[in-house]
Amino acid sequence: MQLQFLGATGTVTGSKYLLRHGDSTLLVDCGLFQGFKQLRLRNWEPLPVAASAIDAIVLTHAHIDHSGYVPMLARQGFRGKIYCTSATHELCKILLPDSGHLQEEEAEYANRHGFSKHQPALPLYTREDAERCLHLFAPRPFSEDFEALPGLIARLEPSGHMLGSAFVRLDDGQRSVLFSGDIGRPNDPVLRPPVQLDGADYLLVESTYGDRRHEPSDALEVLATVINRTAARAGVVVIPAFAVGRAQSLLYAIYQLKQEGRIHNLPVYLDSPMATDATRLYHAHRAEHRLSPEECEGMCHAATIVNKATDSMALSARRGPMVIISASGMATGGRVVHHLKAFAPDRRNTILFAGYQAGGTRGAAIVGGAPSVRIHGQDVPIRAEVASIDNLSAHADAEEILAWLRGFKQPPQRTFVTHGEPSAADALRAKIEHQLAWPVAVPEYLQTVELA
Repeated sequence: MQLQFLGATGTVTGSKYLLRHGDSTLLVDCGLFQGFKQLRLRNWEPLPVAASAIDAIVLTHAHIDHSGYVPMLARQGFRGKIYCTSATHELCKILLPDSGHLQEEEAEYANRHGFSKHQPALPLYTREDAERCLHLFAPRPFSEDFEALPGLIARLEPSGHMLGSAFVRLDDGQRSVLFSGDIGRPNDPVLRPPVQLDGADYLLVESTYGDRRHEPSDALEVLATVINRTAARAGVVVIPAFAVGRAQSLLYAIYQLKQEGRIHNLPVYLDSPMATDATRLYHAHRAEHRLSPEECEGMCHAATIVNKATDSMALSARRGPMVIISASGMATGGRVVHHLKAFAPDRRNTILFAGYQAGGTRGAAIVGGAPSVRIHGQDVPIRAEVASIDNLSAHADAEEILAWLRGFKQPPQRTFVTHGEPSAADALRAKIEHQLAWPVAVPEYLQTVELA
């Protein structure tokens, strides 16, 4: 068995792991690279294996950095099955066409305004490409074995990161490999905790927060303080949020704050049709989260839904006080970019980040104190207050990852630390090596290893 790392090495994006088993080939995760330009350019480069030669895909979850390359692979000739959980399938039916639509929209906008270096600017793939690949999905239930390739048994177990997210365990009878995907948190207010597993012969573990611990601060109190402080100066709180996962956590937090009378009675808008569709799925997958039917209903109605693009544009023309939650979470695209363009130059407003910001993204630049960011070919000044809530993250921190690893009944023969910036990945490697005494390494991009 041979494993090649096609992504999530030296970065938190582009998750792709190629497993060669006998004469068959399996891809675990199929994500887009995001952030720095040199990473995004990899999305346009051919993989070291023909798409038609890949027999199947197993997805850990639906976030675009884990699933967003599927339409491109299908367009290049992939015709195998895509295994995932039911909720991941439902979310991909929302996320992938939206990803294609956004790329078409951004290419069209660049061509219309003439700020692209490419003539014409083209999308990586289209909405039609994404919709065409959806028939390849073959959802499987949690905690049941299925044959992903001849002689290779797969099993999906809840990882607690988002609806449908799963640990992927593969076993050919001689050795087993466990892919962590993204690991959720044990005390998330919405999602159930990741299940404890016995382990495997080989482990790939994420390291998004491998070099830090989440702050012990009360996320609700931080959110209430930021909203009330901004409202007091008649400002707008713009919250870039992933449409799936983070947006729902924020909606539930705002529902709680309104119920307890801890924030001003100001308008709250969810400006993301994709997030709106995803929120409804919480009713259909109640076994995966902690919310009661009443709390789920409250979360779904905590904000006014903005569906039409014209209504979104009108929202950017309004003034505060109000709260706007909009995708994307790292401000790399989507409607939130237009809201940043409108509201970031005004000191009365606040840009509030509630999740990890990968290097090279607008979000990382803003959090890092950049005086301006480039949007649609223009330098937009950042005069608004910039704030962050760390405790709403859906990723386990270093100590939470180590606690999960300590639950293994026996150590892996070898552990590979992936899905982290270089400093985070190496910090987690050192912790695993020193505290658990496991053989551990941080793989490089395109590195191949033999799983004996």
